[in-house]
Amino acid sequence: MNPTENALRPPLDAAAVAHLQQWVGRTEETPDDIAAAPLRGLSATLDRDDPAPQKGTQVPPLGHWLYFLPHAPQSQLGDDGHPRRGGFLPPVPLPRRMWAGGRLQWAPGNPLRVGDAARKVSRIESVTHKNGRSGEMVFVLVRHEVHNQSGLCLTEEHDIVYRAAARPGDPPPAPVAVDAAPAWRRQINPDDALLFRYSALTFNGHRIHYDRRYVTQVEGYPGLIVHGPLIATLLTDLVRRHEALAVLERFSFRAVRPLFDGHPFFVCGQPSDDGRHVRLWAQDHEGALTMQAEADLAWVL
Repeated sequence: MNPTENALRPPLDAAAVAHLQQWVGRTEETPDDIAAAPLRGLSATLDRDDPAPQKGTQVPPLGHWLYFLPHAPQSQLGDDGHPRRGGFLPPVPLPRRMWAGGRLQWAPGNPLRVGDAARKVSRIESVTHKNGRSGEMVFVLVRHEVHNQSGLCLTEEHDIVYRAAARPGDPPPAPVAVDAAPAWRRQINPDDALLFRYSALTFNGHRIHYDRRYVTQVEGYPGLIVHGPLIATLLTDLVRRHEALAVLERFSFRAVRPLFDGHPFFVCGQPSDDGRHVRLWAQDHEGALTMQAEADLAWVL
């Protein structure tokens, strides 16, 4: 679907929304073997000097996103490089889809480790249609549970948003200023190689991350889009760099504004006085908030 076709498409009516809501309650189970190679690739992509992972190495926070990946045949990809709509996720007829945020909680005492035979159980929790200032949107909430041979490792609520295509003259989202000075701050340079590496690690064929013609001419963005999961991973990595003995118990994040290649951005953190909570955010080169997050920590003595 191109922007012209989208502009001519009537808004979703009650019957179309009711059809999409028939996906609520659908489940899917995906097995995977937790191998070391993806974690080596992640460490290199994050510019970390970690020991080589071996059997028993704990998967770092958000490292489970490198596993349980969809492997749609090439012939089943849509024009945007994602698997075609339908199947487990509802066939929302809006062209732009993004990972809008999520909430995660790790089960105490049972981390996911290299060598585990694991499975992810996913369920569609809700499908919600809204009309806002930026146009028509559909929100899909998916709940995931990751298990290994010892039981539950983590639960995750995943927010997906589908939006109408950009129209000529549409203003960009208004910037939101950051209202705090960070105790921690790291500069990230989102060049083509970084975006390619993360797409490869997550088997993500979405063209908004590597196809400049597509992302600018079809979806109407000014540049390649930095993956929301990559930004979230960089925020948890910032915690790991500053609090090496801490264990994440809970983490939540929400995308506020897209980040594009061409300029550096910054991941920032401000821990609480007792060290058990960290406020995290990403901001662009002009200081505008692009993602906000919170982390609750426990300590390894």
